[in-house]
Amino acid sequence: MSDPTITKEENYFRAIEWRTPAWLPVAVSLMPATWRKYRQNLEDIVLRHPRVFGEYERGSKDFDAVDGLYREGEYADEWGCVWRNIEPGLDSLCIRHPLEEWAAFETYLPPQPKAEGLPHGFMYMKLYYLRGFENFMMDLVDEPPQLRDLIDMVLHYNVAVVGNMLEHKRRIYHFGDDLGMQDRLAMGPDLWRRYMKPCFARIYAPIRQTGAHVYMHTDGHVLPIINDLIECGVTVLNPQIRANGLEGLVEQCKGKVAVNLDLDRQLFPFCTPGDIREHVREAVMKLGSKQGGLMLSAECEPDVSLENIEAICQTLEDHMTFFN
Repeated sequence: MSDPTITKEENYFRAIEWRTPAWLPVAVSLMPATWRKYRQNLEDIVLRHPRVFGEYERGSKDFDAVDGLYREGEYADEWGCVWRNIEPGLDSLCIRHPLEEWAAFETYLPPQPKAEGLPHGFMYMKLYYLRGFENFMMDLVDEPPQLRDLIDMVLHYNVAVVGNMLEHKRRIYHFGDDLGMQDRLAMGPDLWRRYMKPCFARIYAPIRQTGAHVYMHTDGHVLPIINDLIECGVTVLNPQIRANGLEGLVEQCKGKVAVNLDLDRQLFPFCTPGDIREHVREAVMKLGSKQGGLMLSAECEPDVSLENIEAICQTLEDHMTFFN
């Protein structure tokens, strides 16, 4: 890192605003199930790579701790959606939907908006959590009279929460909603623009009016609507490289929106350290620049070997000063 006077936070904003960051921001996410599996061996890797993980004190991690959607068992959230998890430390699946039958909508009351922020799956995914995925897909085609009311209910909740969030006066606000499937949009771009784009535009507009950034994580194939997301106010996009392809992301994103690139987590369990080095180098060369606009992130599930987790961390460290 060429300038020790620059803080990690300031360097991050230099990167997302194309103001020539001193280093390429990188991050490695270790799933709770990965900690449960590797324990002290994983802790050793974290301690060897402080430039990736920051300050860490040995023994400070409870390897077995899981909470939220990572808990084992079944539970209902505040919307009445029921979740099941059969493997602690990995994510849950929504298995029962409170509005699966439209008759339930007549007496349904959403929760009161809270101040702490919106969870992953706050708009598009929330709609199919409430209705069930197949039901919601059919709704988009059949257009039952309740559909607009359902969308408005979720939208109004989200707008209210964003109003609460703005009281914190942050420089950036984070959101997550998985809009794509592995190789396409489930509803197609035309229906997405009709039903979803106005929602995201309304949710993000108050944030952009303050001058703050909108960071949006979204899994799946979203190439057809990246420009729409930019128009909605997204200034930092967190897409998956596997579902979208590097060339497509270069075409749709470079110079238009800052990218926190989700490296190929489906590659990591099956490749060699050499493959990892080539993968990261290609992404940096094609999507990055000295001016900024690129961050790199890697999520490591428990099927990734310790050797490859080490290689991911080392390779990211090696590329932090790639443009210096």
